[in-house]
Amino acid sequence: MLRTATALRTLERRDREAVLGICALDPVASVMLAERVQRAGSEPLRLGGEIWGFYEHGALTAMCWAGANLVPVGVSSPAALDAFASRARRSGGAYSSLFGPAEAVLGLWERLEASGWRARQVRPCQPLFAIDHVPTLAPDPQVRCATPDDIGVVLPASIAMFTEEVGYSPVGADGGASYRRRVAELLREGRTFVRCAPDGQVVFKADLGSVSTAVAQVHGVWVDPRFRGRGLAAPAMAAVVTGALRELAPVVSLYVNDYNTRALAAYRAVGFGQVATFATVLF
Repeated sequence: MLRTATALRTLERRDREAVLGICALDPVASVMLAERVQRAGSEPLRLGGEIWGFYEHGALTAMCWAGANLVPVGVSSPAALDAFASRARRSGGAYSSLFGPAEAVLGLWERLEASGWRARQVRPCQPLFAIDHVPTLAPDPQVRCATPDDIGVVLPASIAMFTEEVGYSPVGADGGASYRRRVAELLREGRTFVRCAPDGQVVFKADLGSVSTAVAQVHGVWVDPRFRGRGLAAPAMAAVVTGALRELAPVVSLYVNDYNTRALAAYRAVGFGQVATFATVLF
């Protein structure tokens, strides 16, 4: 491998520190992979997927996570995109999405689409936001960290959020068992925040879907349609950010579709600032 200008291989246990070194170059963009490797190491059997590493003159310069999704990390050269596209075509994997920094994602997608891959939807512009300070906006005191006992009300809200965002229900052939396990896992780890109506139903929900030592990334933000337009989202998100900064990481991030003007306004009101742009391809 070291005799060639470029090479690609599946990373292994011994590559853990090198992987985390690449993630540290852009901790906000790479939080999903960083969390996995910090928790489980870089061995494929423990990760539940593979990390493809791209080498230039013997040095690891870029990576691509290949699990349920494809996620390029640190990719900045056409040669790396060519290598990852070639590997993805040979892998035979059934990926649900491709997401990450827009330039890398769209470059990889251009190559995959040219070889016959098809997408349900391409979201080319998703502002990536981050905040590293307690919001000046007063947090909603009714937002709290949900517990495992809340599964009965959180699960329907999570299903509604997923269906609205992705376009199909997460309740699949297994009757929703795998999705329920993921929701329950987030509840056990104290990574779901909710506000409930007097009848106990969830009217606001947000998950900390990826948490590394450097960044907590918010996923799955949802407001019950009956309560939208009431100014609920911004104070609720201020509460989420305050809790995450206090308990989990020094930076909180999220990414959002550029056409979601209400969400953009709410996040900016909280104090989030744009640090990059993501893109997502849904298969």
